[in-house]
Amino acid sequence: MKPIIISGGPGAGKTTLINALAERGYQTHTESSRQLIEQQSQLEHGILPWTNLAGFAELCLEVMGKQKQAAIDSNSLSFMDRAIPDICAYLKQGKLDVSERFVQGCCDYHPHVFLCKPEFSIYVQDDVRPYPFEEAIDIHNQLHDTYVELGFEVVDVPWGSVEQRVNFIENEL
Repeated sequence: MKPIIISGGPGAGKTTLINALAERGYQTHTESSRQLIEQQSQLEHGILPWTNLAGFAELCLEVMGKQKQAAIDSNSLSFMDRAIPDICAYLKQGKLDVSERFVQGCCDYHPHVFLCKPEFSIYVQDDVRPYPFEEAIDIHNQLHDTYVELGFEVVDVPWGSVEQRVNFIENEL
């Protein structure tokens, strides 16, 4: 079964949504980019997206590729908190080339992507999310455009309670 992507700009409640889907018994995969940032920031010469976006994208491609394959191999309905197309969007946002390896990595996901828009009331700027809310909106818009360019059907998840958002996704599927 092709994994389903939940994406959107930072501060959109994606992780909370993924956790709620897990509580309902779905297989889920956590956001690897945030984990990589936390890991790399502990290293003396860690590879971080704001100092080496191309290098960080390579790290993400490897981890997200493994996540995607694990989801496919499980043959169950799986949700991904971000996925390889997000890497393409961040590279574009950083005005870097998107190599064919990244584009090819975008295959084998469910054709619908659920996009969550950043919400100012929950947005937190921190060491892992160092940009202001306005940049989160810019990233969100780039994600939307990139997913469309890659041939996905973007489904905007309306803001609401976690239960309402999970119900929306289940109804859409």
